[in-house]
Amino acid sequence: MAKSILLINGPNLNLLGTREPSIYGQSTLSDVLEAAQSHCERACITFARIQPNHEGILIDRIREAQGNVDAIVINPGAFTHSSVALRDALVGVDNPFVEVHISNVYKCEVFRHHSYLSDKAEAVICGLGTYEYEAAIQYFARHLKPREKV
Repeated sequence: MAKSILLINGPNLNLLGTREPSIYGQSTLSDVLEAAQSHCERACITFARIQPNHEGILIDRIREAQGNVDAIVINPGAFTHSSVALRDALVGVDNPFVEVHISNVYKCEVFRHHSYLSDKAEAVICGLGTYEYEAAIQYFARHLKPREKV
């Protein structure tokens, strides 16, 4: 049975490639998604994705993931530092998740040093640019057992 991953990109990540390219790089969200799709295909992982700018949509999609995907890779954007509701949603489902950030959050403003999600994540990857999506996918390809479908 194939493994499956839901890739969640949070608010403003649709601006990749144009928003502060000196921090976030030149890659667009489309570039990131195409690369993630390719990495998943090579690892025989089914891939779904979402990029809402609204917190409620994110939370609803996380709830829908329970029992339907094996793992979540999430770049929560600014919700990392502000959303207890997002934390509650991720804790409320039994999907393991990896938290990723394109920039090194510890080189940013002090308020970005705290994550409401990190202590519940399987891993946190930051500061590697868009490579961290590949790293998260490879982690799950190696360590994740697919769910038994009932």
